[in-house]
Amino acid sequence: MSLVGIIANPASGKDIRRIVGNAITVDNQQKLNIIKRIVVALAGSGIDHILIMPDQFGFGKRTLNDFTNRQDVQQALQLLEMPFENLPDDTSLAAARMVQAGADCIIVLGGDGTCRLAAKTAGSVPLLPISSGTNNVVPQFTEGTVAGLAAAHLSQQPVEERQSLCWQHKRLVVHVNGEEMDHALVDAAVIDTPYVGSRAVWEPDLIRQVFVTRADPAHIGISSIIGMAQIIDPRQPQGACVRTGGQHSVLTTILPGKLVRVPIGEIQPMQPGTPMPVIPNRPVVLALDGEREIVLYPGDEAQITLQNTGPWLVDIHAVLKHALNEGKYLQTA
Repeated sequence: MSLVGIIANPASGKDIRRIVGNAITVDNQQKLNIIKRIVVALAGSGIDHILIMPDQFGFGKRTLNDFTNRQDVQQALQLLEMPFENLPDDTSLAAARMVQAGADCIIVLGGDGTCRLAAKTAGSVPLLPISSGTNNVVPQFTEGTVAGLAAAHLSQQPVEERQSLCWQHKRLVVHVNGEEMDHALVDAAVIDTPYVGSRAVWEPDLIRQVFVTRADPAHIGISSIIGMAQIIDPRQPQGACVRTGGQHSVLTTILPGKLVRVPIGEIQPMQPGTPMPVIPNRPVVLALDGEREIVLYPGDEAQITLQNTGPWLVDIHAVLKHALNEGKYLQTA
């Protein structure tokens, strides 16, 4: 039996960062169309069970209604049984329920924030992230049909072979007063404000410190504060951190459609397992993967530790190459 889960965030890619940057938003009809292409590829590849997270927009129900003429889709696709409140925690709960159901792979439509939430409970089940969010460093712009083919082939391989077709992402683990609080997949930033507010970070002059697992000049988001000065390879074990307000400055792409010069100090390397202190300014907010999550009050001590124990991500090219080597798609007339 093969089982693939689908988590689609109807709220991703629509926050204030897209508006102020005049950026493209991925509306729910576009997401639905991506899901329908994924489902066709999964069902057409022989996946027995497809579980989709329930949501306020109704991606699963709409897909079933649009494929009344496809018996393979009707037999395979089911709505995941779970309560949902149209809140971020729905994603973590859905991933946990899919793991309990025996998912071989979970496809995630959203941005870095959605992937972070899914990674909290996905364990060793591989994620296949598809970009439909605001910050899209972990998710890739992958055609839904291709994503479905890759997820299907991976899921049909023996468990012991799947890791060779995936790679493990890093993460930044946040400890406050000695207690593990949360983690980020791409970046954690100290924001000079006592309020979580609208969650999204879009005021670069409030950023006081940045930690990254990866950085690249081709990526949009807070990680670009380091990425426009130094590349941090996602598959190498090291990370980096920097304080703002130093003697250097870097032209950043924190927001789509915006170029902002940010003063920074020296970029410091981060080694796995070595805690790095958060600057003592209080009160501040820690933003994880671009969204304000944790308020630090006077007296709070916080550390961030780079770990190489993040989610397993599907290497789509490696999976499809493996399928070709097995002659999966080739037939002789």
